[in-house]
Amino acid sequence: MKLILTQEVAGLGGPGDVVEVKDGYGRNYLMPRGAAIRWTRGGEKQVSSIQRGREVRDVRDLGQAGEVKGKLESLSIKLPVRAGETGRLFGAVTVSDIVEAVAKAGGPAVDKRRIEIGQPIKTVGAHQVTVRVHPEVTATLSVEVVPAA
Repeated sequence: MKLILTQEVAGLGGPGDVVEVKDGYGRNYLMPRGAAIRWTRGGEKQVSSIQRGREVRDVRDLGQAGEVKGKLESLSIKLPVRAGETGRLFGAVTVSDIVEAVAKAGGPAVDKRRIEIGQPIKTVGAHQVTVRVHPEVTATLSVEVVPAA
């Protein structure tokens, strides 16, 4: 099955890429989640617009990716959240919360789809978060979750 990716899929490609996948994977996983659309001749026009939008958001080269990585890793991010007396959070820290905290700390603009948390953050303390700046460059953010006053 030939599909056009509308968002980044790990191990498969990025937005605007035309990929060939097994029928079940495309029909049951990618298309229902909105990660891909069926490839058609008319859909090829969408590929160019998707790729132009991707180029605007993407980091241009490895040099720029290194600079962004340096800026991200040098940031000190404190995230105040509601927590109980034992240090457990009421809810969890989301990717959107981390993007807002990076912006408030004066860091570069980060696309929320490029942030990987791993385990859900549900406790107060220091946590490591990975940001895929470029396909070959990843930055590790240190996020300190503190109870809100």
